[in-house]
Amino acid sequence: MTKSQDAMQGTAPTWCTWRQALSAVVAPRSLKRSGSIALIVGSLFFAMNQLEVIMADRATALVWAKAALTYLTPLVVSNIGMLSATRKPRPTSHT
Repeated sequence: MTKSQDAMQGTAPTWCTWRQALSAVVAPRSLKRSGSIALIVGSLFFAMNQLEVIMADRATALVWAKAALTYLTPLVVSNIGMLSATRKPRPTSHT
């Protein structure tokens, strides 16, 4: 399947090298999807875990760091899932 066919069908590009993996992660479609997941899941976790402390004006630097990680974690998990689903084996050379 060509890149243009991938784009039309909405599938993530396959990869076998780390450079290709990075390209897949930063592709606009992948960024939009993983960013949306991070925003939704991160907001739910933020509301459950840190919102009360922040609204009570008791937030410390550690609480704000945890809040950032609350959004970063689903972003990373989403990208790992996408990469694991789209990895293709390296071509083997037969001699």
